[in-house]
Amino acid sequence: MNQLKSREPGSATLPGKLPATLRDELIMFRRDLHMHPELGKQEFRTTAALKARLEAAGLAPEVLPAGTGLICDIGTPDPGRPVLAIRADLDALPIPDVKTVAYRSTVANRAHACGHDVHTTSVLGAGLVLAELDRQGLLPNAVRLIFQPAEEVLPGGAVDVVEAGALNGVGRIIAVHCDPRVDAGRIGLRAGPITSACDRLEVTLDGPGGHTARPHLTTDLVTAAARVATDVPAVLARRVDARSGLSVTWGRIESGHAPNVIPQHAELSGTVRCLDLPAWRDAPDLVHAAIDEIAALHRAKSTVTYVRGVPPVVNDAAVAELLRDAMTARRGVHAVEDTEQSLGGEDFSWYLEHVPGAMARLGVRVPGDTRVRDLHAGDFDVDESAIEVAVELFTAAALLTDAPQRES
Repeated sequence: MNQLKSREPGSATLPGKLPATLRDELIMFRRDLHMHPELGKQEFRTTAALKARLEAAGLAPEVLPAGTGLICDIGTPDPGRPVLAIRADLDALPIPDVKTVAYRSTVANRAHACGHDVHTTSVLGAGLVLAELDRQGLLPNAVRLIFQPAEEVLPGGAVDVVEAGALNGVGRIIAVHCDPRVDAGRIGLRAGPITSACDRLEVTLDGPGGHTARPHLTTDLVTAAARVATDVPAVLARRVDARSGLSVTWGRIESGHAPNVIPQHAELSGTVRCLDLPAWRDAPDLVHAAIDEIAALHRAKSTVTYVRGVPPVVNDAAVAELLRDAMTARRGVHAVEDTEQSLGGEDFSWYLEHVPGAMARLGVRVPGDTRVRDLHAGDFDVDESAIEVAVELFTAAALLTDAPQRES
C-alpha cells in the first residue's frame, strides 16, 4: 500500500487514472444531462440515470426519501477510519439555454448554467473508477457518493440530505464547483471561507396614511422606507466587525400610488451577505433590531421576515491540503492555484456544520479563451476535459485520505 501514499507531483504510481473509454462515456453522460435539465426536487430522470449506471457497475445506490438524489457506498468501512464522502448537486436553473451546441437544453427555460451536470458526472466517474479499484483491493477505505438534489432551492437540498442520514459514519466530505475564471486542468483552493453566507430579507412598514400637505399629522411612510433603506446598512456597519463583511443590499422598494397621498404600506426586499460564520449566526437579531429602531424613529410599524439561506463554506485546512496533495499527485504543483473568497452562496456549507470538508474550484475555461462565461448565465458552458480532472482529483483524494476517526 505504500504506492497509495505517494505525494510526488505527477506520480505515476498512484492508481485510478481515468480510462479513455470511460472518459468518452462520461462526456456523453454529461451532455445527456445538459440536454435534459431538471429543477430542484424534480430531478427524477437524472436520479434514474445515475442509479442505472451505478447498478450496472455492481454497486447498490439508494434513492433518498424524497425520491430524487441518492447515495452510494463503495468499499468496506474500517471502524478505525472515517468514510470519505464525495458530493455532487443535480439541479438546473430556471433560465433559457442560449448556446448553439448539439447538446443544448431541450427543455424551455431550463439550463445547467451552474455546472451541476459537470459535478454530477465527475462524481459518477470517480465512483466507477473507485469501484474498480475496490475490486482490485486498492481502495484503502470506504467512500460514499452523495448526489444531492435542490442546491439552488433555499435553504438548499443539503439540509434534507443530512437529515436523511447521509453523513452517518462520514468523517470528511469533499466537492468541486465549476469556475469559469480558472483554466481547465487546474483547480483553485483556499483554507477557510471560500464562499459567503446569503440570506433573504423582506420588510413591511405600515402607518395610518394621510395627505402630503400634512405629514406632521401622520407617519410619513415613504421617508420611513427611505431611511430604513439607507440607515440600516450604516447602523450595521457600526455594530459588526468590518472584517465580517456583513452587508444589507436592497433590490426592491415599493410604496404609494399617488403623488399627493402618503401611503399606508411600504415594502423592501433585499439580501444579507456575510463573509464570516460567527457574524452570520448573529445577523438575524442584529438586522431585525436595526430595522425596528429606524422604523420606530419615524413612527412606522415594521414587520421583518428574515429567510435563512446558507452559511459560508469554510474549508477545513487539513481537507483542503488533502485536495492539494491529490491534485499535485495527479498533475503537479502548478495545477493548483490560490483562490479568493467569493460573495456567492453554496449549500455545501451545511455539510460542514457536521463534518470537516473542503470544496475546490474546478477550472472549466478553455485555455486561451478570452470570452467571459459567468455562472447562472444562459450561455454558460465548459471545457469538458474538466470532468477528467475532477475524477482524478476525487479518486486521488480517496486513495490518499488518512484522517483519524472523529469522535461523535
